[in-house]
Amino acid sequence: MDNSRKISLTYLFLTFLKIGSISWGGFMALIAVVQKQLVDKDKIIREEMILDGISLASVLPGPVAFNVVTYIGFQLRGLKGALVSMLGILLPSFVLILIMAVAYSAYGEFPVFSKFFLGILPAIVAVILSVALTMIQKQIKDYKQLTVCVLAGIMLFFSHAFYATLLVIFLSGLAGFLLYNKGEPEVRSAFSEALPFNRRKILLFVTVGILFIVGLLLISSNFDAATASKYKLIQTIFLTFSGISVTLFGGGYVIIPTIQHVIVDGLHWLTMNEFSDAIAMGQITPGPILISATFIGYHVAGFLGAIVATIAIFFPSGIIMIIFSRFLDQIKKSNKITSIFKGMRPAIIGMIISAAFTIGKGAVIAWPSVLIFLIIFALLVKFRLNVVYLIPLSGVAGILLF
Repeated sequence: MDNSRKISLTYLFLTFLKIGSISWGGFMALIAVVQKQLVDKDKIIREEMILDGISLASVLPGPVAFNVVTYIGFQLRGLKGALVSMLGILLPSFVLILIMAVAYSAYGEFPVFSKFFLGILPAIVAVILSVALTMIQKQIKDYKQLTVCVLAGIMLFFSHAFYATLLVIFLSGLAGFLLYNKGEPEVRSAFSEALPFNRRKILLFVTVGILFIVGLLLISSNFDAATASKYKLIQTIFLTFSGISVTLFGGGYVIIPTIQHVIVDGLHWLTMNEFSDAIAMGQITPGPILISATFIGYHVAGFLGAIVATIAIFFPSGIIMIIFSRFLDQIKKSNKITSIFKGMRPAIIGMIISAAFTIGKGAVIAWPSVLIFLIIFALLVKFRLNVVYLIPLSGVAGILLF
């Protein structure tokens, strides 16, 4: 990135608003669109920033793709940039799934969405693979990094547990340290620079959170029984989803089973069929998969429930990401940390490739799928066309061809 060029908050909001409108498929698909837009097209950031964001988000709680967007916004424009980016990436999927939740309550499911998703699945695979190919060309410097990339991809393809992701991150970082560290000075100075966070900002985050919860408690205690019951339900939604946000690791597909256990088996807010429909809607809407929380919140407590559930599932872990982003930005100045990232970055590329094949397994293997994949991959690699147009057109092709 050109440090002399200051990125405007308007640019961040509109760019992530656009990305949030067309990035179907969840984590790696969203990351792939971010890479195409900010690295290849706008040349605002380098790929290293995305890879560093994935490295950090992979070992922190909450939705990984959303946290990576938060990291990028923070790196470009600090706290305001992070908040603007968070809002931009969520707004399109929030609005769309809210409309779908209202329609679902009135009419039930919509088969046309399934056909649309059948069209965009092979396109998502093509986008992810094209991004991985570009990253390999730029980031893989020797056979050692290539080996790490291949091993990480194989491991993640056969094991989708969060602990497998943690193990890959840890082992690849260790490999980078052993292979590329040349015995430079200790990183103590880097840690000492990183530790004194801006205490006022942290205190502000904590105070606002406490006041929000206390405010809900006070408000609900001063209404009649019916109204108080509604606000207590809102409190429960907030506490449930914020608890999930800050205690669970591994991103949407790993967190979903736990959400099902809490929402369906524990609180009985949804039936299993309703929960499955909520997850399906999260998949066929652009943006983070865990936007399904919006549907659940609406189903339980209407429009206010949708807003609270969305804030609770995304923003607490986003705040944690902001705090640790500053920490990472300081310590990676160390040569030792640089060597660790030389191992972790190719591993993340392997994870990206693995994600493409995993998503591909879920696609319907038929001639329309193969045709869409080949056309989109060729247009991306050969002509570098913008995914903003390609992914929606693939969905339309799915409706026409399946």
